[in-house]
Amino acid sequence: MTDTMMRLALFLFPGQHLGAWRLPEAIPELDVGIEHYVRAAQLAEAAKLDAIFFEDQAAVPRSNHIVKGDTYGAAHPRAIHFDPTMLLPALAMKTRHLGLAATSTATYNEPYNTARRFSSIDFISNGRAGWNLVTSFNENEAQNFGLDAHVEHGLRYERASEFIDVVTGLWDCWEPGAVTRDKDSGRYFDVEKMHFLQHEGRFFKVRGPLPMGRSPQVRPVIFQAGSSEPGRELAARTADVVFTLQTDITAARAFREDIRKRAERFGRDPDMIKVLPGITPIVGRTDADAEAFRTKMRDLIPVELAISHLTPHSGGLNFLDYDLDGPMPELPPTNAGKSHREAIMALARKGNLSILQTARFFAEGSYMKLVGAPSTIADIMQEWLEAGACDGFLAVPTHFPTGVEDFTGLVVPELQRRGIFRKEYSGPHLRDHLGVTRYA
Repeated sequence: MTDTMMRLALFLFPGQHLGAWRLPEAIPELDVGIEHYVRAAQLAEAAKLDAIFFEDQAAVPRSNHIVKGDTYGAAHPRAIHFDPTMLLPALAMKTRHLGLAATSTATYNEPYNTARRFSSIDFISNGRAGWNLVTSFNENEAQNFGLDAHVEHGLRYERASEFIDVVTGLWDCWEPGAVTRDKDSGRYFDVEKMHFLQHEGRFFKVRGPLPMGRSPQVRPVIFQAGSSEPGRELAARTADVVFTLQTDITAARAFREDIRKRAERFGRDPDMIKVLPGITPIVGRTDADAEAFRTKMRDLIPVELAISHLTPHSGGLNFLDYDLDGPMPELPPTNAGKSHREAIMALARKGNLSILQTARFFAEGSYMKLVGAPSTIADIMQEWLEAGACDGFLAVPTHFPTGVEDFTGLVVPELQRRGIFRKEYSGPHLRDHLGVTRYA
């Protein structure tokens, strides 16, 4: 079953396209400029988008394959950004309906702190919080948390599986009506409606409960993006929304069907999981204008930055040992994000691309590029929705503000005109917008 109404989230991350920030009209100060994030969130809300979403990496990207020692190539623009969980409360004060979601890794955090943080944001936003659970693909993060090397992929997911059980258990520790604040009786909360979690597992020992009662959504929306075998299992068991790097409609439909079948195996209603492939819209007055604009932005990507951006997903290969104009070699297995490795290899094979061509395409962002006039982009989005290849999309503009303005002001109205995207919000909470499981 495919819902006839599309879901849309806006993914805003500085430097997502490694050349677009150099455009004269781009505002790279978005990276730590709260006023720009506020403007972007308000544009998303005016377009009635489900949510605005923020990635996080707890380390500056690094590649040792350009020169000896630590090097940062042309100085990676994605290195500068806020802790996204600090952004959400600020944006909550400047919006009323838009969902607010941020990444927080299960590998380098503790579940109690994560549960408390997102429950707090859910209160502050009146029920619009979302948590993107990741296990970290940036291997350099390990060295900021007392480790020499990244935690092994399978172990990361095993830890994440227990992590999310602890987080959701903490969110559920308070029953409805537990916090009474009864002045007449002098009783602040009903002890009988408060429960200790008393979790003891392989990785965590957590008593609970959280010191704040039941948040408006009870459980903030859970997003996930893993496409590996353990990633799919975890998403099918626990996620409300699954982000994916799919670029082929047939493969995307198979991915969505796989997630839904796995969800049924876990006793879940598959319609309560929304699969959102990532797209990078590059909008022009005409298709030719959009293609020319794409080429202009790609030409702004420095070669050394494109190669260094590809390196963390190389499985240890040094691309400088190869002819950059030669074919992309088979990348060995990696302990980083496995879905990114698969996306790189699929891109290189499909287009018969060289190493440098693959690096430049990947440096445009790892998501499917939708290039054209608003109607052309809307045609593809509608085709995917009606084919059962997705439940909507995670839109990843190339830059701020015009990339955001073009999508929200030109593409979204075309989707609304076709009757496949809302014109008004239908409920107060992010779970209402997305049509996922609601908790009393």
